[in-house]
Amino acid sequence: MPDKTETSENQMWGGRFLQGPAEIMEAINASIDTDKRLWREDIAGSKAHAAMLADAKIISGDDAAAIVDGLDRIAGEIERGEFNFSHALEDIHMNIEARLKELIGEPAGRLHTARSRNDQVATDFRLWCRRACEVATDGLKTLMFSLAQKADAHADAVMPGFTHLQTAQPVTFGHHLLAYVEMFSRDAARFEDARTRMNECPLGAAALAGTPFPINREQTAKALGFDRPCANSLDAVSSRDFAMELLSAASITAVHLSRLAEEMVLWTSPQFGFASLTDAFSTGSSIMPQKRNPDAAELVRAKTGRINGSLIALLSVMKALPLAYAKDLQEDKAVTFEAIDALALGLAATTGMIDDVKINREAMKEAAARGFSTATDLADWLVRELVMPFRDAHHVTGKIVAVAEKQRVRLDELSLSDMQSVEPKITKDIYSVLSVDASVASRRAYGGTAPENVKRESQRWIAALNREK
Repeated sequence: MPDKTETSENQMWGGRFLQGPAEIMEAINASIDTDKRLWREDIAGSKAHAAMLADAKIISGDDAAAIVDGLDRIAGEIERGEFNFSHALEDIHMNIEARLKELIGEPAGRLHTARSRNDQVATDFRLWCRRACEVATDGLKTLMFSLAQKADAHADAVMPGFTHLQTAQPVTFGHHLLAYVEMFSRDAARFEDARTRMNECPLGAAALAGTPFPINREQTAKALGFDRPCANSLDAVSSRDFAMELLSAASITAVHLSRLAEEMVLWTSPQFGFASLTDAFSTGSSIMPQKRNPDAAELVRAKTGRINGSLIALLSVMKALPLAYAKDLQEDKAVTFEAIDALALGLAATTGMIDDVKINREAMKEAAARGFSTATDLADWLVRELVMPFRDAHHVTGKIVAVAEKQRVRLDELSLSDMQSVEPKITKDIYSVLSVDASVASRRAYGGTAPENVKRESQRWIAALNREK
């Protein structure tokens, strides 16, 4: 493909380049379709930089005022959809700078004093990622609130607890939902921690070595809400661990969302029949009129692959880059934007499903009673009342379960004489622990599934999350 030539020097790269890039180079080099969503961050960074340059007497106050006015006009154009984004200008930074020159003339050329696109994009991207942490945290806390409210309403609804997806012991639906509140609270903490670590300002690091101009990096850092400037110019422009940490937190959150989504799929199936979703969060079949598909849950589950893939993609981009900046870093934003967009959608959809879902208490309780789920309660009774070593109690209980299985009855339906045929010392008091209601009520130790525990914990979470609103 022939080179695309120009009659004047390249406006971005200066006198060193007399010709424009080949068309294929322009196509691979341009990032404007991706990074134009950084326009707010770019304008904020440029305004802070211009103000600092004027205060440091590096540019005049009049020039700084003209720059800020021009940037505000550009922001208005973008918001109104009137701005013309150009692929030839590569990225959001040069697009805004070129338009600024059209609007205010020569002062626009002074804006880039004491900075590089390297520290400029690092600053913009940190600002965006910082906000992404806040949005993710807010989304998580909204979801946690919905889960806690639903748990409070169903603190005493008995359902089967599973290990290996086999009936294990009875639990309450509220307790099950509070497990996800705990998971999502850790996810929120990870985003908050990531935000704290990324809250250092690269602006002023310039291309890689800093600048000889007498700039005030503390001023720009403070103006942009950062805690401090980045301490090392090489690190400032070349590190993307803040984005990797954001994606890591997003990936863990997505896994937790996917686990809950999978359970929604199971619960709403006819085979389980534990729950149902309304038309708002279900779809039908083009050929099977009876179908009600939990597509929202399935799509949340699927988007985990995209989010996890974004983390792997960015890790792969970074793994062999020497200091400092390399164009490889241009690939950091597309995967991050895609992952955070998918996460935001997943959080919103999951919150909607939790608010929407209706549970079938009778079906859950009936399922909880199947599979000899109170066998451990029987063994615990033998330990407590007959002072039997637990391993012996486990063995005796196993034999009793075998008897019940042969007769095709639940443990609480087995006759006392049948149980006494295995262990003569068993009394009729054994029946006080064999129902699923008795089982969950007995789990009063801290962290247990007893309804009183669930009520207390759900209300504690509701109060805590209300305080943070």
